Amino acid sequence: MILSRYERMIARRYLLPGKGEGFIFLVASISLIAVTLGVAALIVVMSVMNGFRAELFDKIVGLNGHAVVQGYGGRLQNWREIVAQARRTPGVTSAIPMVEQPLMASYDGRVEGVLLRGMQRGDILGNPTLQGKVLQGSLASLRPGSGKVAIGARLAEQLGATIGGEISLITPEGRTTPFGTVPRIVSYQVAAVFEVGVYDYDKAFVIMPIEDAQNFLMLGDSVGMVELQTSDADKVQDIVAPLQAAVAGQGMVTDWRSLNASLFEALQVERVVMFVILSIIILVAVFNILSSLIMLVRAKTRDIAILRTMGATRRGLMKVFMTVGVTIGVLGIVAGLVLGAVLLYFRQGVVNLVQNLSGQNLWDPSIRFLTELPAKTDPFEVLAIVSMALVFSFLATLYPAWKAASTDPVQVLRYE
Repeated sequence: MILSRYERMIARRYLLPGKGEGFIFLVASISLIAVTLGVAALIVVMSVMNGFRAELFDKIVGLNGHAVVQGYGGRLQNWREIVAQARRTPGVTSAIPMVEQPLMASYDGRVEGVLLRGMQRGDILGNPTLQGKVLQGSLASLRPGSGKVAIGARLAEQLGATIGGEISLITPEGRTTPFGTVPRIVSYQVAAVFEVGVYDYDKAFVIMPIEDAQNFLMLGDSVGMVELQTSDADKVQDIVAPLQAAVAGQGMVTDWRSLNASLFEALQVERVVMFVILSIIILVAVFNILSSLIMLVRAKTRDIAILRTMGATRRGLMKVFMTVGVTIGVLGIVAGLVLGAVLLYFRQGVVNLVQNLSGQNLWDPSIRFLTELPAKTDPFEVLAIVSMALVFSFLATLYPAWKAASTDPVQVLRYE
C-alpha cells in the first residue's frame, strides 16, 4: 500500500490530535496500549509455557531417559545382553543399567520417603542433568563400597542432613526370623547435595553406586531397569521397537510418552487454551482501533468532503484511514515486543516482586515442579502473534476507511 505525498501528510496529521479531538486521541492511545498489552501477554505466556514444557522435558528425560526397559518383578537378570543389544540398535545413543526402589530414609529422628537410584559411577559423573547441579560436596566421591550417597537439596532440607552426616535407608525386605521379616537398615554418609530444578526429584532422590544398591537391596547381579537415550525423542517408539522382542518374557519397554503422557498432554491443552484466551485481548484492542477510526471519520467528515472536491480519490482516502489504523496497530505491536522481551528477561524478579508485595507464594515448587520460572521463546510463535495482530488491525480499518471513501461531498457541503 504505497501512499502519495499528500496522502502521507494527511495520515500524519490524523495520527496527531487536532483541536477538539482530545477524546479521539485518548481512544486511539487506549487502543495502542491494549495492543501492546495483548501482544506482550501472548509472548510472555507462550514463552513461559514453552519454557516450562522444555525444562520439564529436559529434566525428566535427563534422569529417566527417552525409554526404559523394566524387568518383571523389578529385576533384569541378563541386563548385560540387553545393554549390549540396545547399544547396537540404530538410533539408541546410550543404554544405562540402574536400580531404582522407593524406600524410607531417616536422619536424626526425621523420616522421609525417598527414591533410591543406583547407577554405575561413570554414568553418575557423566549425567548431563547432574553436571553443574551439585550444591555441596562432590559426586566424584561416590565409589563402590565407599558407603557414600548423594541426595536432593529439598530432601536435605526436610531431613536437616548435611555433608558428612549419616543417613539411614530402610527397606522392608530384610532378614527373615522366627518372629517375621526384620527391616533392613543401613547407614550411608552424605557426600553430595544436588539440585536438578524439579521439586519432586530434589525432594526424593538418593543416588549411590549401583554395586552398593544391589548389595543393600540384595539383588545379586540383577538390575531393575535399563535406561535408553535416543537420537530423536519424537521417534522413540520406532527406534526402540526392535528391543521389544529381545526382552519378551523378561520385561517391557516403555517410552517417555507413556510414562508422562497425562502431564505433557495437559500442558499442550493448557498452551492452546491460553493462546486462544489471550488472543481475545488483541481482539478487544482491535475493536478499540475500529471505534477510534469511526469517531475520526465522523469528526473529519467536512475535511473529507473538501478533499473529495479538490480531487482526492476514494481509493486515496481509503488508504489514508487504513494507514492510520494500521500504524496504531504496528506501534502497539512494536511496543508489545519490547515489553514482552523486558518482562521475560526480568521474569523471576517480577515474580519475586509480586510475591513480596502480595505476601503470597506465586511459584510454589511443590506445585509447579520446577524451582524457577522458565521461558523459551519460539520465533515462529512470535511471528504468528505479530501476523495475527497485524491482520486484525488491518481488518479493523476496512469499514471506517470504506465509510470515509463513500462520503458524498455534495451532501456534506450543501449548506456550507
